[in-house]
Amino acid sequence: MLTRNVLRNRTEDLTEEERSVLESAVERTQTFAAGQTVVHQQRAVDTSTVLVQGLMTRHVHTDDGRRHLVAVQVPGDFVDLHAYVLKQLDHDLGALTDVRVALVPHAALDAIQARHPQLAKRLWFLTLLDAAMHRQWVMRLASLSALQRVAHFLCEMNAKLLAIGESDGERFALPMTQTDIGEVCGLTNVHVSRVLRQLREMGLCSWRAAQVVVHDPVRLAATGLFTPDYLYLNRATALRVAGHTGEAHGR
Repeated sequence: MLTRNVLRNRTEDLTEEERSVLESAVERTQTFAAGQTVVHQQRAVDTSTVLVQGLMTRHVHTDDGRRHLVAVQVPGDFVDLHAYVLKQLDHDLGALTDVRVALVPHAALDAIQARHPQLAKRLWFLTLLDAAMHRQWVMRLASLSALQRVAHFLCEMNAKLLAIGESDGERFALPMTQTDIGEVCGLTNVHVSRVLRQLREMGLCSWRAAQVVVHDPVRLAATGLFTPDYLYLNRATALRVAGHTGEAHGR
């Protein structure tokens, strides 16, 4: 199903009926190559986008042309659901990797709101989840050290990918450059390289060839001052994120 990862392993999961309704609302799918802009800021839109495969970014550009990443989206994210109300974005959505997206017309969302109020509430939950993650990104840049910022970001990506089955809690693909990480964490390439080396030397995680290996999830989370509460994961997934695999399986 194109929408199988939407709200997967969250506290507000979709019922099978709700997932079927959302699936039937998809008008078409589309693919974009890495580096392409999927949705341009300030352009009128009449559809919203579910990421099916690959990774996407939200980013803004300063007047001097510099790009700043403000979110990294994973499969299952309804990446511009807020455009249903706003009808345009104040930022660009870009393909970080080759991506496949499913497009849901705003007219179909009107029908969901009218006929399926509980599903509409679930979709509202998605926009609130986005807001919670944005607050964490602001906190990360404003309050954490360079080491803490990178550790926090890696923990977040591990958690989001674990929720959709693309991490086992200890290993996941993250096809980003050091420049991308710098844009996420407000750091230079040199500083990112130094921090990644430090995390490796501390025995917390390593990152090679777009693969992240988390050697000690508990200590990595402690280093990044990371707790997964703002991601609103279900209990079993939250425990796995924290490295408590035994508890997650009821032992």
